[in-house]
Amino acid sequence: MPGYETVAKVLEPGSAVTGLKRGDTVFVPGASCWGPVRGLFGGAGEQLVIPASRLVSLREDLQEQAVLLALAATAHHAINRDALPDLIVGHGTLGRLVARLTVALGGHPLVWEVNAERRNGALGYRVSAPEESKGQRFRTIVDVSGHAASLNDWVAHLAPGGELVLAGFYTDALSMNFVPAFLREARLRVAAQWQPEDMLAVRCFVEEGKVSLEGLVTHSMPADQAAQAYTQAFDDVACLKMVLDWRNLQ
Repeated sequence: MPGYETVAKVLEPGSAVTGLKRGDTVFVPGASCWGPVRGLFGGAGEQLVIPASRLVSLREDLQEQAVLLALAATAHHAINRDALPDLIVGHGTLGRLVARLTVALGGHPLVWEVNAERRNGALGYRVSAPEESKGQRFRTIVDVSGHAASLNDWVAHLAPGGELVLAGFYTDALSMNFVPAFLREARLRVAAQWQPEDMLAVRCFVEEGKVSLEGLVTHSMPADQAAQAYTQAFDDVACLKMVLDWRNLQ
C-alpha cells in the first residue's frame, strides 16, 4: 500500500489562506489530488491539493524526517500517560517511536523484537528477544507487531490488573484463552488513528528536541523508481521507512 505522508513546499496558497506563503515547508497528512477521485495517497503525487487547515508548518531543517510525524502521532495516541508502557512488542518504525516517546515522558520501556536484525537503534531503552523475559510481568504492554497469534503470550506476561494495548494492524482474527486474562483481571484497549492533539504533542516534542526522528528514514529513492522502492520497503527487513523523492525529476 503506498504511503501518504508528505513533506512539501507551498506552491500557491489560496486567496483566503492566512499564515502560509509560497515556499513554506509543510507536512501533508494525505491529500485529494485527482479531480473527482478522492485519493488518500498524496505521497504518490508530485503536486497536492489540500485544505490549509490540515497542513502542519515545519522548520525547514527537519526535511524528510518530518514524513514520520503522522506515525509519531499514532504512537502518541497509543500511550496512556498515566500508565506508560513498560513493554513494547515490535521494534519497527512505530515501535521505536512508541519507545522514544515513552522515554521522553519519563518511562523506561523494554522492547521485544523477534528479528535479531531489528534489535539495534535503541535510544534510552533496551531491546531483547521475548524469550529473555521468561516469568517477567508488565503493567502495560503495547503491541505494534500486529502478530495476532501471540495474543495469549502477551496476556501471560501481564501483571494483575495490567493493560494490553493493541496498536498494530491485525489481518488475522484475534482470539485468546479467557482464564489467564480472567485471573489477571486484564484490560484490553485498541488504539486507533491519531487525533489533532496527538499531532500537536509530537510536533512540540520534535521541535523542542525531546524526541528524535533520526535513524528512522533509512532509504530514499527517486519517485520514478517507485516500483523498486515499494518492493524494498516491504521485503527488506533493514528498511524502516522508505521515502519517494519528487525533487529533481526530469
